[in-house]
Amino acid sequence: MPRYFKDHSREMSVAIAIVVMFIFFGIMDPIYVSAGNIRDIIEQATIYGLMGIGITGIIITGAIDLSVGSSLALVGVLTAKLAVSGVAPIFCLLLGLIFGLFLGTINGLLVTKLRLQPFIATMGTMSVYRGLAYVFTKGYPILGVPQSYRRFIDGEIMPFVRISVVIFFLFAVFMYIILSRTRLGTHVYAIGGNIEATRLSGVRVGLNQTMIFALGMCGTALAAMIQIGKMGTGDPTTGNGWELNAIAAAAIGGTSMAGGRGNIFGTVLGAILFAGLRVGLIVMGVDTFYQFIATGMVIILAAAIETMQSNITTKAKKA
Repeated sequence: MPRYFKDHSREMSVAIAIVVMFIFFGIMDPIYVSAGNIRDIIEQATIYGLMGIGITGIIITGAIDLSVGSSLALVGVLTAKLAVSGVAPIFCLLLGLIFGLFLGTINGLLVTKLRLQPFIATMGTMSVYRGLAYVFTKGYPILGVPQSYRRFIDGEIMPFVRISVVIFFLFAVFMYIILSRTRLGTHVYAIGGNIEATRLSGVRVGLNQTMIFALGMCGTALAAMIQIGKMGTGDPTTGNGWELNAIAAAAIGGTSMAGGRGNIFGTVLGAILFAGLRVGLIVMGVDTFYQFIATGMVIILAAAIETMQSNITTKAKKA
């Protein structure tokens, strides 16, 4: 048991921070710990969490994907158009996932085949995907997403439990298995630890990087389909800046921005903490604009903690 706590100290720290956050905001305003508000926190964490879970594997390889916000908008409007056109909800879900795989594969190929830096490649596709969303909709939201789709993707299966939350946790389990129980996951961590040594050991680095970019975008695709289920519209402006929320969820959960370290459980906790903080600021009546400041400070703090932990680990090994 002590070994478990040592190996998962970051996740335990985030879990403790969540408890402290609930106690603090609950004292400030009891409505914060009401069942309805907790449900709102989990549902908000679902969107950020799905995007964060997807980007976690990418960050572990030492890369980044800045296009997830724009991809969410593009997948959202495409899926909304299918739903409005009368396509069955299950096929909308499958096609939405295919759209996500395709966009993620493009990002991966730009990085692996054209040898572009992930930051530059995905900054470019961030603009391209957003532009495509505007071109497809001519700048107008797609209205009238049918109730059959909305119930399928975000309906309640029991009081206070929505299908979208179940999808969130199922995708988390899926990505956990991929990263911790498969050869792809082993290669992902190896690439983030030392890409040249991994390549020299015979691992097909390019293929593995492309696969994790593609799988990672599936999280964003699911977030997009849940978002249009909640809102009932496909809006080309949605998701603007949400890549920061996804990165924040992963960073808070202990994913090293330098690559080589991170896990899905930490990202799930990070998304809940991040969503809880935002909702707490709203409950306390803090101006919405300050949420951007809070987002940036959280990312900086998470990165600083990661650096300190790395330094401590390095010193311990030398000793």
